Amino acid sequence: MKGKIVIKIGGSLLFTENSKINPKKIIEFRDIIKENPDYENLVIVCGGGKIAREYINAVRSFQGNEALCDSFGIEISRINSKLIIAAWGDAYPQVPKTIEKLSLAILFKNPIIMGGLQPGQSTTSVALEVAEYIGADQLVILTDVDGIYDKDPKKFDDAKLIKNMSYDDLQELIFNFSGDKQAAAGEYRIFDTVSLQILKRSTINVIVMSGKDFNEFKKLWNGEKDIEGTIITD
Repeated sequence: MKGKIVIKIGGSLLFTENSKINPKKIIEFRDIIKENPDYENLVIVCGGGKIAREYINAVRSFQGNEALCDSFGIEISRINSKLIIAAWGDAYPQVPKTIEKLSLAILFKNPIIMGGLQPGQSTTSVALEVAEYIGADQLVILTDVDGIYDKDPKKFDDAKLIKNMSYDDLQELIFNFSGDKQAAAGEYRIFDTVSLQILKRSTINVIVMSGKDFNEFKKLWNGEKDIEGTIITD
């Protein structure tokens, strides 16, 4: 992959099934990129994952509001980002907490790793906003399924992977799943209504693919064409 690239990686992908940090997987992700660093700019946006959801569920049990829950999710996503920075070695050493901070970090040409920005915004929305801001050529979303399905593949065995879709197709799918409701803090959706609106105004090319192992991502990063995932274009 060349040009300006943004990668969104789910926070849970950094951990094992029993919620232990998975250093080998973080190193594998790093090495795939380092072995072929043919890009102009690279920004990685890390989610909070299931660890963040544990905190959020605890805060809710204390009757905390959704803004407070969001703040916990943001902090955990930034901790996850620091973990990737520690593994990277030559990444930008700070986690940008605003677009203004990102605008300074991007001048140094090092890979940038960041998490959430503000309450009410998923890290997918952050990744889209970042991609729009830097004029990204591609946004890659690494998740725990193979792409976007016509129904939830974790609940329905007959769910079918959608290989290609337009923004309007995605909008219809989101509204069918959730109505016109924004996700609550820590709720996992690949896209929500906020991220959809950023996508539609920015006309970014997006590919959604599995990050449970990095086989497909490695193929994509090295320029292979036959990739398992969902391509979203205008």
